[in-house]
Amino acid sequence: MLDVIAFFVVISVLILVHELGHFLAAKSVNIQVPRFSLGLGPRVLGFRRGETEYVLSAIPLGGYVKMAGMEDDEAAEALEGGAAAADEPPVDPERTFDSKPLWARAWVISAGVIFNMIFAFLVFIGLGLGYGDAEIASTRLFVVGADSLTGGAAALARVPVGAEVQAVGQTPVQSWNEVQAALDAAPAGPVTLRLAAAPPVTVDLPAAGQERDRLLARVQPFAEPEIRRVVEGGAAERAGLRAGDRVVAAGGRPVRAWQELEAAIRANPGRPLALLVERGGQRLPVTVTPATERELNEEMKRVPVGKIGVETPRPEVVRRTIGPAEAVARGWRQTWGSAGEIVAVLGRLLTGGESMRSLGGPLAIGQISGETARLGLDAFLSFLAIFSINLAIFNLLPIPILDGGHLLFIAIEAVRGRPLSVEQRVRFSHVGMILVVGLMVWAITNDILRVVFNI
Repeated sequence: MLDVIAFFVVISVLILVHELGHFLAAKSVNIQVPRFSLGLGPRVLGFRRGETEYVLSAIPLGGYVKMAGMEDDEAAEALEGGAAAADEPPVDPERTFDSKPLWARAWVISAGVIFNMIFAFLVFIGLGLGYGDAEIASTRLFVVGADSLTGGAAALARVPVGAEVQAVGQTPVQSWNEVQAALDAAPAGPVTLRLAAAPPVTVDLPAAGQERDRLLARVQPFAEPEIRRVVEGGAAERAGLRAGDRVVAAGGRPVRAWQELEAAIRANPGRPLALLVERGGQRLPVTVTPATERELNEEMKRVPVGKIGVETPRPEVVRRTIGPAEAVARGWRQTWGSAGEIVAVLGRLLTGGESMRSLGGPLAIGQISGETARLGLDAFLSFLAIFSINLAIFNLLPIPILDGGHLLFIAIEAVRGRPLSVEQRVRFSHVGMILVVGLMVWAITNDILRVVFNI
């Protein structure tokens, strides 16, 4: 139920923001707006104020602003489930979309994307002001799967588990945030990690991009393999595990960090797992059978993983209050950083660098919305901001019926000195509709394959 509620909150808010951008921009250049609809399909309820009818429609997966004289009015009316309302004011020829200069039309079409970007920017600023800057105080690290690393990254296997990082290259670090920032900013090539009570380790970092992101995702803050809390009724409680137990072995292999214990648990859904725990100075054998749950992996497939019902220990987090100027600067970096990452993913999809199976539809969006909502308001708002940026970038694709397609028509008119004919625009819009519907069908099919058939 939380997934469903979170999904509709995300979709409704972001569509409202997007369409509000178009609406206010149209009003700002005196374009007549007969209808503002949140949702598609038949009208459920609404009211008229002035020349505009404000409508809530039956299908909550979109919305539109119907502008006088725009060539897709007929399509909008089809979405509404009928022709124009009987009480709709007559069209003023001087207030139609096509009667406005190029700059005004470009502004109106761009405004939805701009509002989505501004919304994300403001959310990131609000999160900075409301939650401050969270820093992990420790610089102790754990390298996930260090033994499997190859090439220039293989040197990370020499980093002792839980080693404290003192500097990345020539940059001293005092928190995990600074470790991450220094590794992100380091140029491609050799970079030396200077460690406390251990020899320095030099790693050959790949260039910034997907390969580096995957490598740095393995470099995580160290967490002790100690159980902080046992969930009532879970597999851990049934096995006799208690808060304060320190796990020293799992499946016959030593456990030095929480990440190693978690990996062993996740790899054994529904299968008995032998643990060795320290409790009150004694070592006790415990057998736990992880429950089977399904999670989305990087390919957006639902895969079975083991869970035992314990609270994951987290490194000590220190929250630092930040002022408005720093919140704005951080919001700006997060907004454009997220946009860059989304564009990079889109580029990999178009070039075959990433599988089209990773595209998710409403079910995937609902699952992610629900998962972030469970993590707390800050995580949910962060997802809302990132998805707003995602929606903005998708709408900028030069596909007719999307904002990017309309901007393409305007650019062609600017170059030719005259617009494409209505027939040409309608023909291109039909092609765009086929492309967009095809993408939607593909994404929904991916959802069904993941959820129903688990493939």
